[in-house]
Amino acid sequence: MQVVKEVLHGIEVTDEYRWLEGSDAPEISEPDPTLDARVSRWTNEQNKRTRSVLDSLPGRQSLEERLRQLLEVGQVASPMVRKDRYFFWRRQGGQPQWSIEFRQGPHGEGRVLLDPNALDPKGHTALGSFMPNQDGTLAAFTLFEAGDENTTLYLLEVDSGNWLSDEIPGKVEGIYWLPDSSGFLYHCLADVDDPYSREIRMHRVGYHHRWDVVLVEQDKEGPLATTWGPFASLSEDARWLLLGYWTGTDSNDVWVVDFQRWQQTGEFERQEIIVGEAVVSSGLFSGNTLFLKTSLNAPNSRVLAVDLLDPRPEAWLEVVPERPGAIVENVSLAKEILAVRLLENAASRILLYHFDGTLRGELELPGVGSASLSTSMDRCEAFLTFESFDLPPTIYLVDLDSGDRKLLARPEIPLGELSFEVRQVWFPSKDGVDISMFLVHRKGLELNGKVPTLLGGYGGFGISLTPSFDVRMLPWLEAGGIWAIANLRGGGEYGQSWHAAGMLGRKQNVFDDFISAAEWLIQNGYTSSSHLGIRGGSNGGLLTGAALVQRPELFAGVLAAVPLLDMVRYQHFLMARYWVPEYGTSENEEQFRYLLQYSPYHNVKTGIRYPAVLLTAGENDVRVHPLHARKMAARLQASSVSDPEQDPVLLWVDSVAGHGRGKPLAAQIQSVADELGFMMWQLGVPSPSRSHPRTGGPGAESASGRIEAAY
Repeated sequence: MQVVKEVLHGIEVTDEYRWLEGSDAPEISEPDPTLDARVSRWTNEQNKRTRSVLDSLPGRQSLEERLRQLLEVGQVASPMVRKDRYFFWRRQGGQPQWSIEFRQGPHGEGRVLLDPNALDPKGHTALGSFMPNQDGTLAAFTLFEAGDENTTLYLLEVDSGNWLSDEIPGKVEGIYWLPDSSGFLYHCLADVDDPYSREIRMHRVGYHHRWDVVLVEQDKEGPLATTWGPFASLSEDARWLLLGYWTGTDSNDVWVVDFQRWQQTGEFERQEIIVGEAVVSSGLFSGNTLFLKTSLNAPNSRVLAVDLLDPRPEAWLEVVPERPGAIVENVSLAKEILAVRLLENAASRILLYHFDGTLRGELELPGVGSASLSTSMDRCEAFLTFESFDLPPTIYLVDLDSGDRKLLARPEIPLGELSFEVRQVWFPSKDGVDISMFLVHRKGLELNGKVPTLLGGYGGFGISLTPSFDVRMLPWLEAGGIWAIANLRGGGEYGQSWHAAGMLGRKQNVFDDFISAAEWLIQNGYTSSSHLGIRGGSNGGLLTGAALVQRPELFAGVLAAVPLLDMVRYQHFLMARYWVPEYGTSENEEQFRYLLQYSPYHNVKTGIRYPAVLLTAGENDVRVHPLHARKMAARLQASSVSDPEQDPVLLWVDSVAGHGRGKPLAAQIQSVADELGFMMWQLGVPSPSRSHPRTGGPGAESASGRIEAAY
């Protein structure tokens, strides 16, 4: 195909593989069937080669068997509670998708209320959300197909299980019921093909969605026309509406609306609360008080109480002040209790406050890890979900008043007699800033400088990587590998300033942190370049792509899943303009120059010995277009002088998957086997044997309580 050369801000940019964008390229006004067919044929050829390589790797069948054994363990999530009715997300054994289980009381007999597996035996239909009304008699839920995330909303009666006739398309989310169950508030896209058409609507049960009232719609023009747009939440009594609008990836504006007045008179009047450069990421109502978690004048965030009858800033009460060494990560309300989750050194703590800001005490957690709390305004009963590298997501029924905790559910992961060690280490990045990293490996592992090590990270959008139990990594750990997770700038582990240090023109800090993590692992005798691999997805795929082109000699294997890689053109596709406040855009000259400097696709050089690379994408991805993986694969294959048999560049584009959500269990097993099998091959991990750890009978152990941590 023709090489495209264009001059952007005085610099000539060459793109040999523009044609792999297909008809989605913005320069093409009408679909080009011939071009799309060519892209499809090329992709199919790549997929065929990838399958022939990965499926024939030694130990592949045994690896899949072990992953199936691990992933088919049943799972359950914290319930949503409505009076004495409890709704659990659950996946049983080998079921492709999660379902909803209903119980009368937390320990009542479970009844399957909603099962996508019965709707679609192939497992491509997935639940997007589930929201019961306030007395638990009705529920709104959303479904989507083949990973496309374009949800459609439906209603069902809980007692009968019957679906109502209501049906709302348009990527529906953010559902808030009215107290009398006559309707609900929701978010959606006015045009599902236009990700920048977000609206907030009001639906009346029993009416066609064409009669739904639009309360707020996304700006049509100007800088706010392509952000995440408007969002809203409703108080339980439907008196107040919190209305917000995203102005960037680290800022939003919020107002409050007297929703009761709107219902009675039609007057929709906004009262400004916080407008400017700050994030309000939690807004919770208790009567006429609004509790806000915000970064306003507090990079580590704080909690404010706003009297909605007198919302002047000078009347605000600072309930939870900013802490210098910890991040206020989440806030939830129980009966006269404010529960505040902190993040300290990338691990959770939960403090309990009275509504006036007086500290009640700290909720004891099972250890060092990641916690979430599900609360209800009418009770002190809450559900604590806790996990760590050694402990699968475990649900406890807790009394926030007394502190009593009872185990409710924990998946029994078959680990046999294996034990693991965890430690948190700190190392300096290129500019001297200290970065933290978690290391996980088998207990007693000899650190001889040649241990196969898989390093991961993210470093973007204020997202934090905290201790988590990833069952998919167990075969790697069982085989003697090290799993390393670096807390890079751009994430949220250390507050808003940590996020800002990895945004826009400071994005190179993220890559420097990651490369410094790799160098530290080598310098400190854990591994070597020939035994070190890196993996990341989405923004993490950009991370591994940048590390690949900046330091190809440092790694033996690279995984980039659903990655962003062409940073000169990324903003033209799907919803990517949402991310311009995070990355910048090549349409701006200053931003173009730093984007071009690190854009992985544009920094692939001819004649370099690149390590083995596995790129993955989904045809139905509505976030990151598969063109990134396609173009990067093509350019690397043409440029690398490595042996294509020993250090191949492989591409897998899943025709019935998206960005990852809703992937059925069988596809998850294949995907994880692809990634781990590829890394085991390249980093020298012995092939898995058919004799897995002892998993039953006397002496068998679960994953709980057998890890040594040194944080």
